[in-house]
Amino acid sequence: MDKYTGKRLDARYEIQELIGVGGMAVVYRAYDIVEDKIVAIKILKDEFLGNREFIRRFKNESKAIAVLSHPNIVKVYDVSFGTKIQYIVMEYIDGITLKEYISQQKVIGWKDAIYFVRQILSALIHAHGKGVIHRDIKPQNIMLLKDGTIKVTDFGIARFSRNETQTMTDRAIGSVHYISPEQAKGGVIDEKADIYSVGVMLYEMLTGKLPFEADNAVSVAIMQMQAKPKLLREINPDIPEGLEQITLHAMEKIPSNRYSSAEEMEQDIEKIQNDPEAKFNYKYFVDDNPTKYVSDINEVGQKKNNYDDDYDYKSEKKKQVKAGLIAGGIAAAVGIFALIFIFITMFSSCGKNSAKDVDVPNFVGMKLSDVQNNPEYKFVWKIESVYDSSKEEGIIIEQDPLPNSKKIKEGSTIVLKVNSSGVLVAVPTVKGLSEDIAKSKISNAGLKSEVLMVVDEETAQGIVCNVDPQEGSKVPSNSTVRIYVSKGPADEKVIVPDVLNKSLTAAKNDLVSAGLKVSDNINSESSDKPKDTVISMDPLPGISVGKDSVVKLTISSGVKREKNFEISVDLPANVNHEITLSYYVNGVLEENKKVVPSYNGRYSIYLKGTTGKKTVNVNLDGMPYRVYDVDFDAPSGNVKTSKSYQYKEKTSSTSSKETDTDENDEYN
Repeated sequence: MDKYTGKRLDARYEIQELIGVGGMAVVYRAYDIVEDKIVAIKILKDEFLGNREFIRRFKNESKAIAVLSHPNIVKVYDVSFGTKIQYIVMEYIDGITLKEYISQQKVIGWKDAIYFVRQILSALIHAHGKGVIHRDIKPQNIMLLKDGTIKVTDFGIARFSRNETQTMTDRAIGSVHYISPEQAKGGVIDEKADIYSVGVMLYEMLTGKLPFEADNAVSVAIMQMQAKPKLLREINPDIPEGLEQITLHAMEKIPSNRYSSAEEMEQDIEKIQNDPEAKFNYKYFVDDNPTKYVSDINEVGQKKNNYDDDYDYKSEKKKQVKAGLIAGGIAAAVGIFALIFIFITMFSSCGKNSAKDVDVPNFVGMKLSDVQNNPEYKFVWKIESVYDSSKEEGIIIEQDPLPNSKKIKEGSTIVLKVNSSGVLVAVPTVKGLSEDIAKSKISNAGLKSEVLMVVDEETAQGIVCNVDPQEGSKVPSNSTVRIYVSKGPADEKVIVPDVLNKSLTAAKNDLVSAGLKVSDNINSESSDKPKDTVISMDPLPGISVGKDSVVKLTISSGVKREKNFEISVDLPANVNHEITLSYYVNGVLEENKKVVPSYNGRYSIYLKGTTGKKTVNVNLDGMPYRVYDVDFDAPSGNVKTSKSYQYKEKTSSTSSKETDTDENDEYN
């Protein structure tokens, strides 16, 4: 037995069993005696209590989830960051990971896939709206409940986009098969990194294959940046063409070419769900001049992971899961909480420890061929074409970083702008046109386009308001033209007033007066507050939001009346001697007494409660006999016999034998 099983934390959480072990933490199933419910507790390992980086990540997970409240995101109930123990109390998830489900099904039907993805996107819309970027979206971090509900877990490497900067240790973090190209490069990360990961997951669900696979992590990471995935319909022709377009659009290499938000992607998914014949004008872009790397993949040394939090759950806890999640649900699944796998050292750090620091040479005025062929220059070259009629073809006109501006390591990337005397084309007139038409005109002119969304008070949303280089200017063919598309005028911002503990009527008046709208979908929950009192709101008070934003309210339905249940246990009639009867409620022993079945006939168990579910286990002579599921939230409450076992006399050769796993006896 480990050091925590059977113990009680803070006089509240009874640790029942170990369910997962990771590199950073261990996960336990526990009973919250205050709230009368089963929870999962993640405890930081003792050896990391003095490690600032691990403590930062551990605290960051609780901080990230604490600001989130969404049905598709795992809940955090409590945290404790003491000097001797640090733990997070979280929602207990009774289900399996999406990765496990994909492994079982091989290929997931496209209707089921979009059912899952819409829930994931809904969770990300909420998280991104709160400024939280997950950064490690993958099927191992997605849990499936028995009813098909999705739960997004593991915010251990999440980042707050508005108030946290990216650290060196965070540069290439996330799982290599699902990370975005900008994560692989160690570049700037925003919400679009999560969208890319969703695209990879959708690809895997629809085809049963990952878009990029190789012998090592470095190779996969480089493929994320440069390789074109195989078309989904070449693998699975049953996929709607529009769904293939959506998936590849989410997986664009350049962030500006992807969906601008999770909400935008979710809207397209909804269109496909309603009309499988729907098409989208998305074309997967492949850079004709990708960044070139000094070393071939086989020459790049892979640094061994110094951190791995992929949880190894006890095999005896796992059960066979039946197929057909949406149609029939999952018949049996183990309680697994969360999987965490963090890839800290990626190829971005490979080999850098031994590289020398050198001054940036001056390449301006030199021929590109002379620079590239000089073995003294041990850098990665990124070449951009420009045109200057006064300069010779092939001459370097600009560079980044500037000469002698700083020390850089050998193997670093240097951008060289090289004069090209190739075919020159005029930038077409696109101001005042829609984004799609503008991109089409630029493409027809033999140029590439990069879209930048900007606030413009005078230009309607979706219309081009500016171009760089300017319209009519001559540029080399295949150059990139930046088109600035208006997002419309800047939204007027208002502060969400605090309406918690106010009546629903007063809360509505305050929110409307502040320039906000109140959602028609008002939830109600039991609480100790008076009926119709606001007990929660989204967004939270004090948050700055756009004028006319919708605020969701949850009000108190009052205190639920207490319900009483009697469970009548039929005892084996043929047993004429005294035996021991014991029963447990949610794993806690409530009664242990002697009975004579042929005399007593039946044994009654009395339960009280207002809400939630309870499991009652009845044992005879220490062997399982009956299992009852009690639901206090049902309209009139109900008790169901979920498992029944035949009682046999205890001998050396006999044991209890399960006879029926789904009796469905109900008492109302």
